[in-house]
Amino acid sequence: MSGNDSAAVRTLVVDDEQEVADAYALRLRGYCDVETAYSGETALSAVAETSVDIVLLDRHMPGMSGDDVLSELVERGYDGRVVMVTAVDPGIEVLDMPFDDYLCKPVDREDVRAVVDQQRRILAYETLGKYFSAEAKRAVLETELTPKKHREHERFVEVTERAERLEAKARRLLADEDIFAQFDEINRGEM
Repeated sequence: MSGNDSAAVRTLVVDDEQEVADAYALRLRGYCDVETAYSGETALSAVAETSVDIVLLDRHMPGMSGDDVLSELVERGYDGRVVMVTAVDPGIEVLDMPFDDYLCKPVDREDVRAVVDQQRRILAYETLGKYFSAEAKRAVLETELTPKKHREHERFVEVTERAERLEAKARRLLADEDIFAQFDEINRGEM
């Protein structure tokens, strides 16, 4: 990932041990946009207040555990990626947990950066797929409906807004203009 691409990734490091969270954040500084949270509650507030793409989450925290945070993120419909970064040895229970990757501490600088880059790419392509789906629907309806009907039809307005949000996120995470140009070149209706 080049320096220009990496800053677009928004990562939240969550660990109740401040020095551990700060150490992982330091490894990511200059590589991506990184914030820290030292409790589960603070992590959930950070995700609610800003757009976070990747959460690096410790499992064992007092109060709200990482497992509880993960469950709450799922319940809230969080659409980013979650990587458990923890000293807790995984057991069979991880098969039922909705995280995207699992790293056992200690984690070196290259592995932290590599997992962030990998999860950025996965999120970028997931977002791109959702964008292409929404934009294809919007584009074909745009050719079939009058501009007045565009503005009057609530679902058309919703899909247009959704496509715009998804496109902005996909472009932020994936520096590949060719893939957008190829999509735009496809004729989806009468012109």
